[in-house]
Amino acid sequence: MAGSGWAPPRLDGFILTERLGTGTYATVYKAYRKRDTREVVAIKCVSKRSLNRASVENLLTEIEILKTIRHPHIVELKDFQWDSDHIYLIMEFCAGGDLSRFIRMRRILPEKVARVFLQQLACALKFLHDHNISHLDLKPQNILLSTPENPQLKLADFGFAQYMSPWDEKHVLRGSPLYMAPEMVCRQQYDARVDLWSVGVILYEALFGRPPFASRSFAELEEKIRSDRAVETDLVVEAVKKDQEGDASAALSLYCKALEYFVPALHYESDARRKEAIRAKVGQYISRAEELKALVTSSSKKLLQRENPARELLKEMAKDKPRLCAALEMASAAIAKEEEGKDDGDTLELYQRSLGELLLLLAAEPAGRRRELLHAEIQTLMSRAEYLKDQMKMREAQSMGKEALAEPVRSACTLQ
Repeated sequence: MAGSGWAPPRLDGFILTERLGTGTYATVYKAYRKRDTREVVAIKCVSKRSLNRASVENLLTEIEILKTIRHPHIVELKDFQWDSDHIYLIMEFCAGGDLSRFIRMRRILPEKVARVFLQQLACALKFLHDHNISHLDLKPQNILLSTPENPQLKLADFGFAQYMSPWDEKHVLRGSPLYMAPEMVCRQQYDARVDLWSVGVILYEALFGRPPFASRSFAELEEKIRSDRAVETDLVVEAVKKDQEGDASAALSLYCKALEYFVPALHYESDARRKEAIRAKVGQYISRAEELKALVTSSSKKLLQRENPARELLKEMAKDKPRLCAALEMASAAIAKEEEGKDDGDTLELYQRSLGELLLLLAAEPAGRRRELLHAEIQTLMSRAEYLKDQMKMREAQSMGKEALAEPVRSACTLQ
């Protein structure tokens, strides 16, 4: 049946191909323009039979809003058409999928990646609010990524969006429960600021891999939001578990990641009792992290500093390949700097530059003994670079923790 998702509907001027997603009353397909440009687009096909009065109003508002706005971080509506069965919204195609899938594939996002995405989302949201538009359904599934590599965030799906001045108040329930502001969940009047709550939930999910108030019902969600109990992180629980299992390396990494979240909490907490509790935790994690670091550093250095006869053999076999020789020399320089105790950003950059070159050469290297040795050497260098990166991150996390613990002491001295 057309529009059911089994076979895409036909639309003049376009070839509809794979299905990208399905909602309550619409299915989105990847499509190509038939004309010379062969432009790739996404077409949202809305079945007229599935529309009730409210969904017609939502669709008309969505078209009206998207027709009037242009912004680099908002998906562009290129055109819309209709026939007897469907309404078609012809949209900009985003090859990177949605933010929900992006987070799931990586489990959690590094803080620097989350920061860039949130800056882009804030930029789009400010643009909308400056035009008195509230999205009202912000969630990772409605945020698309332009490309798989170096993605730009694109805000999409304006099906619940409304024209709202900052002082307007509404009471109609809109959006997705896990990302709804408390005013909506508790069925109170709300204003344009509800979008900001959703941004906070999205940021939490990006950093921790799940929304903060996962619940099976509205009642449970309301209870969790109303509770003054702090949202707990799984990092510490996992760190303790790995520590008890004797996996010192994994435990150390998790303790340091936990410090990245507890240190800002310590800095911004205004309640004296909670601040003291966080201080105690930070001190405890730093102390254990230092014990584990001594264990991990000792065993890792022994492993990495073993003689590698294969490396010397590879250098002999690379004498007729100047580019390969140069890349291997760069790698040797990185190893030498690290073994001298220069485990810093410059050494890491040397590793990364040599690996970038060696990976290109590996792709062009024919099968044989030299390829096998090159493959093994790349794996060894990657291990060393990852180890170095972890050491730098751990030092930074511990340093942040110690500074945060010293902060109240410095304040007291200043006051005296």
